[in-house]
Amino acid sequence: MASNKNKLAFLSMPAPASYVAGLGRGASGFTTRSDIGPAREGPSAEVIAEAQARRGEEPEIDPEQFQDPDNEYGLFAGTTYEQDDEEADKIYDDVDQKMDSRRRARREARENAELAKHRAERPKIQQQFADLKRGLSVVTDQEWESIPEVGNLTRKKRRKDERTFAVPDSIIVGDRSKSEYENSLDTRQQQANGFETPADTGTMTNFVEIGQARDKILSLKLDQISGTATTSGSATSVDPKGYLTSLNSVVLKTEAEIGDIKRARMLFDSLVKSNPKHAPGWIAAACLEEHAGRMVAARKLIKAGCEQCPKSDDVWLEAARLHNNDDAKVILANAVQHVGQSVKIWLAAADLEQDAKSKKRVLRKALENIPNSVRLWKETVNLEESATDARILLSRAVEVIPLSVELWLALARLETPERAKAVLNKARKSVPTSHEIWIAAGRLLEQGATGDDPDKTTETRNKELELVDKTIELGVRQLRQHQVLLTREQWLKEAERCESDGSPRTCEAIIKATVSMEVEEEDRLDTWVSDAESAEARGMVGTARAVLAYALKVFPDQRNLWRKAADLEKAHGTKESLDGVLSQAVHYCPQAEVLWLMSAKEKWLAGDVPAAREVLEKAFIANPESEQIWLAAVKLEAENGELGVARELLVRARTVADTERIWMKSAVFERQQGQYAAALETVSTALSKFPKFAKLYMVQGQIRQMEKQYSTARASYAAGLKACPKEITLWVLASKLEELDGKSIKARALLEKGRLVNPANEILWAESVGVEERSGGAAQAKAMLARGLQECPSSGLLWSMSIWAEPRPTRKSRSVDALKKSKDNPLITCTVARLFWTERKIEKARQWFSRSVATEQDKDIGDHWGWWLKFERQHGTPEYMEEVIRQCVAAEPHHGPVWQVIAKDDKNVGKSTKELLAMVADALQ
Repeated sequence: MASNKNKLAFLSMPAPASYVAGLGRGASGFTTRSDIGPAREGPSAEVIAEAQARRGEEPEIDPEQFQDPDNEYGLFAGTTYEQDDEEADKIYDDVDQKMDSRRRARREARENAELAKHRAERPKIQQQFADLKRGLSVVTDQEWESIPEVGNLTRKKRRKDERTFAVPDSIIVGDRSKSEYENSLDTRQQQANGFETPADTGTMTNFVEIGQARDKILSLKLDQISGTATTSGSATSVDPKGYLTSLNSVVLKTEAEIGDIKRARMLFDSLVKSNPKHAPGWIAAACLEEHAGRMVAARKLIKAGCEQCPKSDDVWLEAARLHNNDDAKVILANAVQHVGQSVKIWLAAADLEQDAKSKKRVLRKALENIPNSVRLWKETVNLEESATDARILLSRAVEVIPLSVELWLALARLETPERAKAVLNKARKSVPTSHEIWIAAGRLLEQGATGDDPDKTTETRNKELELVDKTIELGVRQLRQHQVLLTREQWLKEAERCESDGSPRTCEAIIKATVSMEVEEEDRLDTWVSDAESAEARGMVGTARAVLAYALKVFPDQRNLWRKAADLEKAHGTKESLDGVLSQAVHYCPQAEVLWLMSAKEKWLAGDVPAAREVLEKAFIANPESEQIWLAAVKLEAENGELGVARELLVRARTVADTERIWMKSAVFERQQGQYAAALETVSTALSKFPKFAKLYMVQGQIRQMEKQYSTARASYAAGLKACPKEITLWVLASKLEELDGKSIKARALLEKGRLVNPANEILWAESVGVEERSGGAAQAKAMLARGLQECPSSGLLWSMSIWAEPRPTRKSRSVDALKKSKDNPLITCTVARLFWTERKIEKARQWFSRSVATEQDKDIGDHWGWWLKFERQHGTPEYMEEVIRQCVAAEPHHGPVWQVIAKDDKNVGKSTKELLAMVADALQ
């Protein structure tokens, strides 16, 4: 035993350096001053470096310390980072990127190889079962059905077997007795005198009193709800009829809204407490409580706001709004004590009054406090029913506020014309910078000149109207002297305003005085034309007329300007005004054939045929060799039954003018009269002079075709195609002749040749499709249409045919493609309108029909007008039909496949546009 070591010897031994008592059982040690010694500074970096050098240790160097230019140590410590250093760093970065790009391919190849090796060694579960998934494709339905269901093999949460039990008879009997009624009393009920249940005290339960008490409690609750509790409980102020309606008006707020209201309430509460002099804060807080339905709290808040911000009229107005009428009057009366110079307070107080007398009293009290308020004066004058009282008030108002243009103008309107002039003169002296006063003076002069005074002569009226021009011109000069420079656009707006107010001469005077302002000399014509067009587009016809009249004075020889003025008068003026414009136009532009023809046509349409003849005679003198004037004279005589005169005019025209069109019209005239031999002779003579004029061949072939001489007609068309191979109509007529003769194969060959000579022509492709359809080859027609669309991808005619060739369910999608490819071609627009028509979408169809004749170019297609009229006959009203006819007559269409066939038929010569439209609508299918 003596040899055993002492197990407790470690207690007398010193503890290890890192020993912490109790660390093994979870205790944490602590350190005291005695453990670490007295507080003194540790060794410096130099001492540590010397000690490491003596021991032969190398100092640890941070490898990144030389990479950061802002934290350098060692060799470059303390130096500044200059531009040279930055350039060096950029060079090193470039070198690193270059080296990295060299090694990138090998590195990426190595990484891909390592990734492939890793995936081969440790494949994903999806890859492991990939072959099994592919094998599922050969599993039959029987094998799939024979796969057993997945069972629970863990024996956990096993489903208990459902067990059923038979229902006892007692439960069935009890349920049966629940719905039965007893019709006899048992023995106990008979002994106790029926249903009177005896009690210990012998008292009886009075159900009548219980019912009365219940009614009284209910009445009290209803009174509390209505806010007018009664003592008896038998009366209530709840409106039985409006009760449910009021319940419907109750807004139920969600929890989110309630939370938002609470947060906003806290914010506004903090706002008004931190800055109680901020009026918008009080208003916002009161509006929040109003929105939350707490009117009492809202009124308290706005009352506090009035106390804190008595100089803010907005707070007083909000307080008046939140109270009833009587309380609002008291609030505004208090507001006047604090903000007596607020116009809004006085106007609000006047609005609270019910009768006009009280309003006048409030407003006159307001004028005593704020005599320089224009708004108060205007409101006071508006309340006056007598013009005399209003005039007195305005006289006082202009004395108090002499710079108010509105008050001066209002006073001038109430005065007589003579006194109004004096008022406007005073106003002009008081406010020399106001253009409204000068305009009002011009309107006053115009009103006096155009008044109902039978004693005034036309010369006197014209002199007075000239004063309007002088007054406006003087006003513009005076305004320039006072440095009031209105822009040209502002003056044009003033002119339009005068026209709207019924002063056309003042409008014209303003245009004369200001339309040439701020315009360069070379841009005058274009600027004035655009001004007239924009004014006409806004419906300001008088302004447009005045601009064009001034432009014509400056440029009297511009025939396009005269044409615009004539079109304006034709669209918006009278026959007299149009005749006057055209008379001046042919006087200044005698070589303008269009103006002569317009003048003659207007007189002819007005029923004055001799005057039309006189105009054309003057036109012959000015333009002796004019083809259009000769043809217009022939048409005038022919349509008025003077066939002999018309034939003589054509003979003279062939001698004097001798143009190809006159020869063609001569042949057509003879054909219309049934003189086929004379027509053919005329055509033969014309072809000897003009062998390249295609219409002569057309007329010759059509005459031969009407005579059933198909071989000679074929020869005429062949000669025409040889002379004019680029004339599309000749190819179509030749093809139709072959079809008429029963030779569809030859018609197809002709059109094929025409397409080779005239590539990418939609009319030839459409005619080819029509030949295939008429010959019974629907498939060939569809293939031909597809080829045509490939060669003419933007053809509206071919796309329209393609839409109708589609089955009905796919037409709409086809029409969308057509609109995109053909860029809103009018033919496609009309086709879409017809699609809506077939779907019974009446309003949409009407809108699209209107779009199909929107532009001037579209209006010339007569077939579109015919389709629209046909639609309105079926679905529209007589008013709609009349509107379509009116627009068509105004447009005077000349083109369209069906329109041209009907209009050029010899039977329809001389018929009006209205009659032709009706025939086209009947012919369209």
